[in-house]
Amino acid sequence: MITQVTSGVKVSVETFYRPDQSDPLMSQFVFAYRITITNNTEFSIQLKRRHWFVLDAAANNREVEGEGVVGETPVIGAGESYQYVSGCNLDSEVGKMFGTYLMERLIDKKRFFVRIPEFQLVVPYKLN
Repeated sequence: MITQVTSGVKVSVETFYRPDQSDPLMSQFVFAYRITITNNTEFSIQLKRRHWFVLDAAANNREVEGEGVVGETPVIGAGESYQYVSGCNLDSEVGKMFGTYLMERLIDKKRFFVRIPEFQLVVPYKLN
């Protein structure tokens, strides 16, 4: 598990290769990732936006930006966690992702960015 803390908000990432959804002969590799966001601040926060960078070994780099995550803009209370699962497809067996979340403190509407740590997406047989 990869973890990073920014301004009291901890983001942890676990990744999973999805062979059942992948087609190596067509250079399509599907990965899932589980994100856990833990609010270690004294204030409730809301996840407003995400901004991802997705890079793979085939030099296909893309950005994904938009409102919330998985169709939600969750409010995370002080000391609470929020977890979701999403995924991405790559054109190669190896890649990586990283980015930021735009958060808002509910008490004063102050916005701040939280880093999503860089994590690797690797087909398991490439690790040997």
